[in-house]
Amino acid sequence: MIRVLLADDQALIRAGFRALLQAEDDIEVVAEAADGREAVALAAAHLPDVALVDVQMPVLDGIAATRRITADERMSGVHVVMLTNYGLDEYVFDALRAGASGFLVKDTEPADLLHGIRVAARGDALLAPAITRRLIREFVSRRPPASPDVMDVLTNREREVTALVARGMSNDEIAAHMVISPTTAKTHVSRAMTKLRTRDRAQLVVLAYESGLVRAGDGSAAPWESDH
Repeated sequence: MIRVLLADDQALIRAGFRALLQAEDDIEVVAEAADGREAVALAAAHLPDVALVDVQMPVLDGIAATRRITADERMSGVHVVMLTNYGLDEYVFDALRAGASGFLVKDTEPADLLHGIRVAARGDALLAPAITRRLIREFVSRRPPASPDVMDVLTNREREVTALVARGMSNDEIAAHMVISPTTAKTHVSRAMTKLRTRDRAQLVVLAYESGLVRAGDGSAAPWESDH
């Protein structure tokens, strides 16, 4: 059972999400929060698998709430998915840096929302296609680069795998590209995440671009979700 926390200051929005999620056999809404501070408290109390957090909320905004959740080791298993009305803007970058696993726009199709929750619950990165088509190009232009030295902890194979993740490849696609097994590809990805201290693939992608390991325009795919 996937346990979900809803955090949105609009009661009608929460009610709509709750009705949709509760109709699924494998999803349970365990708590609802009307502001960011309450979201952090309820996340700590219930330890949901996924927290759907609105970007703009009173008392404590969604990005600050996300930062507090992801910084607390007790909530390391909580995967935050940000909800936004606005598509691509500065919130995307700030939230990813705060530790969010991804983004969904509020007007997404119900089936895509449900799929997104299941993807996030597995610990995979989730970014709505409407946002990520331009995400990396904008991200690179807005953020100062990280030191390339951060990648020195990786082996050559792990650096190659990290670059392929940043170009939007799933583990199966990485395996085919490198002529290795999907299990080996997954192991390389996991080791890279551990060494770089990234929570999930979303943060791995961000760091790959920040460090210059991958640059905008390298490859045609945009990283938005992994099914593996």
